[in-house]
Amino acid sequence: MPSTKEIKKRIKSVEDTHKITNAMYLIASTKLRKAKSDFDHTKPYFTALREEIKRIFRISDDLSSPYFYPIDNISKEKITHIALVITADKGLAGAYNQNVIKAALNMLKEHPDTKFYIVGEYGRHYFTEHHIKFEQSFLYTAQSPTMYRARNITDLLLEDYNSHPFTKLFVIYTDLKSGLIGEANNYRILPFHRAQFQDLKDETHALHNVEFYPSLESILDNIVKSYATGYIYSALIDSFCCEQEARMMAMSNANDNAKGILSELSTEFNRVRQAQITQEITEIAAGAKAKKRKDEAR
Repeated sequence: MPSTKEIKKRIKSVEDTHKITNAMYLIASTKLRKAKSDFDHTKPYFTALREEIKRIFRISDDLSSPYFYPIDNISKEKITHIALVITADKGLAGAYNQNVIKAALNMLKEHPDTKFYIVGEYGRHYFTEHHIKFEQSFLYTAQSPTMYRARNITDLLLEDYNSHPFTKLFVIYTDLKSGLIGEANNYRILPFHRAQFQDLKDETHALHNVEFYPSLESILDNIVKSYATGYIYSALIDSFCCEQEARMMAMSNANDNAKGILSELSTEFNRVRQAQITQEITEIAAGAKAKKRKDEAR
């Protein structure tokens, strides 16, 4: 049975850990509120770009662009897969990182020649430790997702994308579902299916008499680049929100466990202390009785 000193030391250790996990919970909740606000602000930009692409397809639905599947949608050439994997810079967030890594490994299993780009120190460390080749990792982006960083990442990905004649570009991240429930998602950014933008129900914004300079194709390509940047930025914010939510849940569980351990340790401390008091009383009573018998013997 441990002594009261050992139990008190254990209680102090658990209390210190509880203070840390509680502080991490509060920090994560603050970051989540800010990130959720940034996430909501990305939606109008994302929607506006999508509508502009729809307008262009209302004018000409047979445009040729490297960012769209060919009209016949048939290609017998070897497809190059490029994937941006978004993880966190640290752990203590439940299964958040493991789910993203699992999705990346599933893609690697299906397409062994996939070219990976990594966001987050956790992902970089995992790929390095398991000797999985990746093209580049982006430092500090997971903890500070900005449009500037998203634009830099997009430029690099599109440079690689455009260097191969048949390429698919994916982003593997944690998608923010309703109720702030995160789910690892493997989403194809490029090329687009034309059906995604060929919504011809609304003809009120048809621009048949508008002249586009330098060309409709170049304008479409420029908008698609911005669209891809917007999606990657949205994915970074999305992942950051899910990371903070996962960390809040993990820290909340840790707090509950700490409270349970403290309750058990307090009960054990009281039991041990009571046993010590009982033992002391017994020893005192036995000593007094022995002294009394000694005195009577005289």
